[in-house]
Amino acid sequence: MALPPGLERNLLGAPTEAPQKVEIYSGVARLSRTVWGSEVRPSGPLPKVAVMICHPTANFLGHYALPALAERGFGAIGFTTRYVGNDTSLIMENCLVDMAAMVRHLYERGYERVVLIGNSGGASIVPYYQAQARNPTVTNPPGGGPDLTTAGLVPVDAVVFLNAHPSRARLITEWLDPAIIDEHQPFERDPGLDMFNPANGPPFAPDFIERYRAAQLARNRSISSWAERQLAAIVGHGPAGLEDLAFVVPGTGADLRFLDGAIDPSDRQIGVTLWGPPQVANYMPAGISRVTTLRAWLNQWSLDHSNADSMRWLTEIDVPVCVVLGSADPTVMPAMAQQMHDASGSAPVRDLKMITGATHYFEGQPALLDEALDHIARFLEDHVAP
Repeated sequence: MALPPGLERNLLGAPTEAPQKVEIYSGVARLSRTVWGSEVRPSGPLPKVAVMICHPTANFLGHYALPALAERGFGAIGFTTRYVGNDTSLIMENCLVDMAAMVRHLYERGYERVVLIGNSGGASIVPYYQAQARNPTVTNPPGGGPDLTTAGLVPVDAVVFLNAHPSRARLITEWLDPAIIDEHQPFERDPGLDMFNPANGPPFAPDFIERYRAAQLARNRSISSWAERQLAAIVGHGPAGLEDLAFVVPGTGADLRFLDGAIDPSDRQIGVTLWGPPQVANYMPAGISRVTTLRAWLNQWSLDHSNADSMRWLTEIDVPVCVVLGSADPTVMPAMAQQMHDASGSAPVRDLKMITGATHYFEGQPALLDEALDHIARFLEDHVAP
């Protein structure tokens, strides 16, 4: 992607410690001991503020907002964790360790302020990072992971959320298909809990919604209990050195809000997801949390186990917080943005901005993207800039 005149792009590599386990199959990536960021900034003197866009797995090296943020005078960094493109064996606390490596590198590079933007699923890790950088308490993460009290996380100067949902565990619970009777037979379904059964709606009756949500929670907890039992079985029956197993989770695109616009009303298009029709997204191989491991499920997808929940950590954030959401986002609802804003009551300043009509990726909406980034830029200039 060609940059506008006056901007430059640099590949940043931040050194990290050697991984403790084989979590990704690429030996090249493991042995490099480096996490990567794409820095887009104005040519010439280094800007004073770096804005680092984060997500547990997304490849943000070419993030759509980088050039526009650089044009507004920031060093814009699209960051990737060690799990870029594959969350199968992801441990959220390792993402925090990777973020710390890049944050430290940015300060050492000469930036006076560093701001984290949690984009989409990035809200799972950004407030968690800042809270543990200020007051590290997590020593034994669910599913196993690094001791954050010895990780040396480096605090940042502000936290921004862009089209971000509160946590992966909350999201997957609200998307799990409770009509699936057998985890190994995804098309054997309970018609009384099937959102795709026209007899149930839409619109969906309040009693159906209540039963449906309860069944979704029960399925999340059932998978979590099964994962714990399987981990225990590995210890007794698996070969020496084996600590985890992979499995498939069918039916992860069945949020009632995809078909019923009266639930958490917004400007979103009904009947679609970011991956196409929900009936297809529910099963497609590239679907969210489709393939995971026992430990990774407990760590990032289990509602009762995962630490990576912005609603848990936002209450501890002591730097400026800005929440920006497109009102037509099919994935993130206005109610979610409001909850995150309200939870950040300990922040010295907090802000909530709704971009009317904007979708999750601002596709074909350059004016709305400008509106969102103008708002973020003003917020940072007012509350963060040296």
